[in-house]
Amino acid sequence: MEFLGLFPTWYEPGVGSGWVVGLIATFHVLASHTSVGAAIFFAFLATYAYRTNRPELLEFIKRYGAFLLVFAYVAGSITGVGIWYSTTVASPVGISALIHSFVWKWATEWVFFVIEVVGVYLVVYLVGKVDPRTHLKITWIFALASWATMLIIIGILSFMLWPGKELWFEQGGYLNGFYGSNTFAQLAMRSAFMLTMTAVVGGIVVSRLKDSALRKEIARYLGWLGIVSTSIGTALFIWYSNTLPEHAHLVMQARIPDWFTTSLIAVLGGILVYFIATMLAPRLLHPVVASIAAVCILVFGLWPEEVARESIRKPWVAGQYVYSNQIISRDVPGMGIHSEIPLLREHGMLKTHVFLPEALREVRPDNAAEVGHAIALVMCANCHSVTDTGMRPLRNYLGGNTDVARIKTYLQGALSTGNTLYMPTIPLTDDEAEALAVYMASLNDPELPTRYAQGKTGLALIAEEK
Repeated sequence: MEFLGLFPTWYEPGVGSGWVVGLIATFHVLASHTSVGAAIFFAFLATYAYRTNRPELLEFIKRYGAFLLVFAYVAGSITGVGIWYSTTVASPVGISALIHSFVWKWATEWVFFVIEVVGVYLVVYLVGKVDPRTHLKITWIFALASWATMLIIIGILSFMLWPGKELWFEQGGYLNGFYGSNTFAQLAMRSAFMLTMTAVVGGIVVSRLKDSALRKEIARYLGWLGIVSTSIGTALFIWYSNTLPEHAHLVMQARIPDWFTTSLIAVLGGILVYFIATMLAPRLLHPVVASIAAVCILVFGLWPEEVARESIRKPWVAGQYVYSNQIISRDVPGMGIHSEIPLLREHGMLKTHVFLPEALREVRPDNAAEVGHAIALVMCANCHSVTDTGMRPLRNYLGGNTDVARIKTYLQGALSTGNTLYMPTIPLTDDEAEALAVYMASLNDPELPTRYAQGKTGLALIAEEK
């Protein structure tokens, strides 16, 4: 018999693997976007400094660059490794799909990243030690290499939502998959907002400048940078939203809260107010105030945006063919990939999951809840917490229901047929649907598995409850 291409499941109790990945990724986005934006800002500021003979501006670049070495290139790099580790164990098939499609693109990105890391050291430590022409060349190489890393990653992120061309499914080829309908819209939007992050984080460095005149001047530069980039980024966000596939818009309407748009507008408005205030009154740029602004960008800006971006590609995690629960959902002849849905329909998950304990491969009254828990971990845990807390707990979707038969009917009528908008098709055998229903009912009634094992089900269970 064939087996599913599934790996052992990693699940973080109380939080969920998805939130662990999200928390690491959100900080990494702040650090990485700030580093790219700062690289571009350095290039223009250094050009202006050399042309106008303003060595004090180069000293600011040196101080900001030294700050980035810790904030972006140490903490950011560590969280980058954290993303690779956490996503590999949380979504191994999804990561495998991306690597097999874009291994050379990722290798290219790492080459540019090495240039970027070496570049920031050279930009910082060669101020005043090499001639202006050489230092300026290094600064621009650093800027272009930084932006190139973003260009490559954005193409891969776009593929995760939707492959560039339908032709990719039939023929493969990274060019067919890489340049999606929203690749350049997303690149433009992120390029604008990365300058916003650069301006906010740069305020921490400006707040520590001793020269009040220089502090006021740099605060004005960063303020204008932030105002212009935020305004442009908002317009580009509308463009980006309009390039999303129809399915993503349907998911947004169904899953994104009504307050999301209002909160997003409030965050963008707050950022603009912050920049205007620091331009008019540079003394407001205290290290504590600037640090709070950076944290607010992280919590109220990046976190909701990252959650929304992850949500709109449901039920897929990569390329419209790998489900969030790691099941291959369609044939991809161009990559030699075959759907696993027929295998699930014919044999079920319990008989085809390589790493499932042998004791759980058969459903019995005494182990139904335990088997159901295993099924939930494999099929549901990437998007839902299977405990009372964490990311979208399963029990919240039952409305307090403990009727095994009704839950089973829903599982067979909706999940097994794929008649949901944002959840994968999960073909369950009759026994698997029963076991999962018992487990889900037990989330609202912990004693139910004991009664179920005793044969007190159906009408007998209802009579006892009355």
